[in-house]
Amino acid sequence: MEQANSVRPDGEPKAGILAHLEGLEAQMSRPCKRSKELQQARAEESALGTKIHELRRLRDKLRAEVNQQRARGKASSANVESGQTVEIGEQEVLERKQESVKAILQAYRFTGLSGKQTSRGVCVCISTAFEGNLLDSYFVDLVIQRPLWIHHHSIPVFIPLEKIAAKYLQTDVQRFLFSLCESLNAYAGRKYQADRLQSDFAAFLIRPLQRNSLCNLLSFTYKVDLMGQSSFCARLLYKDLTATLPTDATVTYQDSLLGTEALSALREEQRASHEALFCTKPLHQVFASFAREEELDLSLAS
Repeated sequence: MEQANSVRPDGEPKAGILAHLEGLEAQMSRPCKRSKELQQARAEESALGTKIHELRRLRDKLRAEVNQQRARGKASSANVESGQTVEIGEQEVLERKQESVKAILQAYRFTGLSGKQTSRGVCVCISTAFEGNLLDSYFVDLVIQRPLWIHHHSIPVFIPLEKIAAKYLQTDVQRFLFSLCESLNAYAGRKYQADRLQSDFAAFLIRPLQRNSLCNLLSFTYKVDLMGQSSFCARLLYKDLTATLPTDATVTYQDSLLGTEALSALREEQRASHEALFCTKPLHQVFASFAREEELDLSLAS
C-alpha cells in the first residue's frame, strides 16, 4: 500500500490512478449535464411554444375586432352617404319643380300666367280676360318643398281650388296652373256676359237678372221688342265650369197682350231660335242681335 501511494523521486505522483478516476468521473458526468441541458432546452421550447400559441390567439382576436370595426365603419359611412343621397335627391326634385314652374311662367306669360320667385317658392298671378278685355287678376303663393303647398291666395271661395290642387299640384304643377287658369277665365267670362246684359241691355229685361256667385246659373225674363208684345223666360245652366257658353238653355214663351191662344208657329220658331242662340253665342252678343232687329223693325216701320 505504501508503494501504491509513494511518489517518484522527481516529485511527480505515480501513474495517476486518481487522475484516471477523475477522468472517468468527468466522462460519466458529461451525459448527465447534457441531459439536463436538453431537458432545460425542451422546457424553454415548450414555454416558448405556449407563448407563441397565446400570442397567435391574441393576434387573431385583435384582427377579428379590427375587421368588425372596419365593417361597422363602412356600414355607418354607407348609411351617411345613403342619407345624404336621399337628401340630395329630394333637393334635386324640389329644384327641378321650381325650375319647371319658372319655365312655365316664362313660356306662358302672354296667356295670363305670370309670377315671381319668393323666398319660399313662387307667387303666380293669373290674369283673366274675355274677348280681348282684361278682367280681374288673382294670385296663388306656392311654397316649393315636399310636399308642395299653397301659402295663401286670392282665389274666390266658389272656385274649386282644393279639388284642382288635390288632383294636380303634387304630380303636375303645369296642369294645376292651367286648370286653375281655365276655371278662373271661364268664371270671369260668364260674369262679364251677365254684367254686360244688365248694363247694356237692361231695356230688354222685364225683371232683374238672377244669378248665383259662380255665374253658372242665370235666369231672366226678357222681351225681344221694346213694345213688349212678346216676352220669354230664359234659364241658362253651365254644367261645365270651364265653359263660357251654357250647356243647357231653356226658353219658355210668356203670355202677351194678344191673348193666351196656342202658340203660333212663328212664336215657337222664335223660342227655339233663342235657345240655339244662347248655346252658341255669348249672352251680350245675343241681345245685341235683338237690338239690331229692333232697330231694323223701327226703321221699316218709319
